[in-house]
Amino acid sequence: RCHHRSVAMLDIPFPTFCAFLGSLGLLCVALVSAWCQHWRGGFSLDGGSRTFNWHPVLMVTGLVVLYGAAALVYRVPSTWSGPKLPWKLLHGGLALGAFVLTVLGLAAVFSFHNSRGTSNMYSLHSWIGLGTVLLFSCQWAAGFGAFLLPWAPAWLRELYKPIHVFFGSTILMMSVASCVSGINEKLFFSLKNGTTEYKLLPAEAVFANTLGILILLFGLLVMGALARPSWKRPDSSSLDSRQVPGTR
Repeated sequence: RCHHRSVAMLDIPFPTFCAFLGSLGLLCVALVSAWCQHWRGGFSLDGGSRTFNWHPVLMVTGLVVLYGAAALVYRVPSTWSGPKLPWKLLHGGLALGAFVLTVLGLAAVFSFHNSRGTSNMYSLHSWIGLGTVLLFSCQWAAGFGAFLLPWAPAWLRELYKPIHVFFGSTILMMSVASCVSGINEKLFFSLKNGTTEYKLLPAEAVFANTLGILILLFGLLVMGALARPSWKRPDSSSLDSRQVPGTR
């Protein structure tokens, strides 16, 4: 009886969960923007350090928050019946938007490094980040071919679906790891000569570390929602995944 009561207390309605998760995602975007604006000098397109500041903002917005929203589209109960095409377009569109922001974020950091004569792709953070983006691009292209092109056979969709789901979760985990390691790397590079050292935990370090914890929490909540059986879209052999609006 106590177990059932505990389960009932944890049985949060999906709309309530989405409202909380959306607020958390917006908070992450607001905090990374505030960090770059207040402590890192703001934003510009001159190729300098203020150009770099676009990198964390775009990566957190695209690779974590927007990608997390795309991953949860099929957990919305209204997607469980009726035509799937509009939801597939929304899922693919959100993922594409996340990818565009991610590419712009990469362009910002490469522009900064090249203008300063700094080497690219030498840190673990950069390896994880680039690997995430490459896997993301392959995932989107394969998903588009398997689920949105009308001539994709049903057997191919059924074969590829669990692979698509697995790599979707993998990309989100890698995105969170990339963002958290990037925050840590930036603090190590910035909080040294002429500033309060990172090991002394100045206000900027506390703020950025908190941001990293919230990003991690966002990723864990998305993964938890994806794994929750009661929020999964029921399989139905009666509905064709390629059906168009107005058909059954």
